[in-house]
Amino acid sequence: MSTKEKKARFEAKDKRLINCNKVDVNQIMPMKYKWAWEHYINGCANHWMPDEVPMGKDIELWKSGNLSEAEILMIKRNLGFFSTAESLVANNITLAVFKHVTNPEARQYLLRQGFEEAIHTHTFHYIVESLDLDPSEIFNMYNEIDVIGEKDKFEMKITEEILQDGFTTETEEGARAFLKNLIAYYIIMEGIFFYSGFAMILSLHRQNKMTGIGEQFQFILRDETIHLNFGIDLINGIKEENPNLWTEEFQQEIIDMIDEAVTLEIAYAKACLPKGVLGLTAPMFEEYVGFIADRRLERIGLSARYHKTNPFPWMSEVIDLQKEKNFFETRVTEYQSSSSLSW
Repeated sequence: MSTKEKKARFEAKDKRLINCNKVDVNQIMPMKYKWAWEHYINGCANHWMPDEVPMGKDIELWKSGNLSEAEILMIKRNLGFFSTAESLVANNITLAVFKHVTNPEARQYLLRQGFEEAIHTHTFHYIVESLDLDPSEIFNMYNEIDVIGEKDKFEMKITEEILQDGFTTETEEGARAFLKNLIAYYIIMEGIFFYSGFAMILSLHRQNKMTGIGEQFQFILRDETIHLNFGIDLINGIKEENPNLWTEEFQQEIIDMIDEAVTLEIAYAKACLPKGVLGLTAPMFEEYVGFIADRRLERIGLSARYHKTNPFPWMSEVIDLQKEKNFFETRVTEYQSSSSLSW
């Protein structure tokens, strides 16, 4: 190919998050969406592996008979939900989202997120083996406990459409379906469905119970905070570039979807806490889920609906990525390049 026949170099302004035909997805520079790269760098700085966390105290407590039946039920049901939910998120990223995002710096973050989802699945494998739990009980719980299965079905139904042969975001209908998928996974799955479980397990941690599991959930929560922030930036970026997608009718569809998710999450909390434990009750989680859902709605440009207060203000401390020690100083947590994290 002669010099004159070579394709002209692109400029950063030519990039788009979806449906970009001007730019080779292999060319990450020049960069347009610096927020995507920043999320990637933050994710790398927050790197951890589950087997770095000692489980000796957890094993001792689990075998001691000193945990109540209510505490054991809460722990197992949260392990059951998270163990397969993380796989659903990973599958959605690798089989659906990555394919249709046409921006290389956003794809760079999605690769990092996919790896983190694998670490989270590794975490539940590590916990199950450490406590000598029945793996089929934990990893098959979504087929046996209705409130867990309903949350998973809710997400899988939304993924089905964009996994169909011939699906494209080049039509307005397809682009809107893709945006709905992003909201279902980033705003609902990672932004709402995960948070009741985080609060439950980390409440145990605050009472110096099951500190190994608690520390791992703390690390997962920090990862999920970055996932959520990336997802919100991606959603809002697609909205900005494609304002025709964000119709009043579609906004109402999203509101209805979040209403359904809130109902499912409250039912899940009730099933995990049928009688209450550790000062936690199901009504507290009805309040918390509404509070969290309002924050998610507001960040994608929709109005708050539930007007609840936060019964767990201490959760904000757990999300602090620059925190150097866990709650009870069972070990010092050192992140690679932790000084680079800024919020």
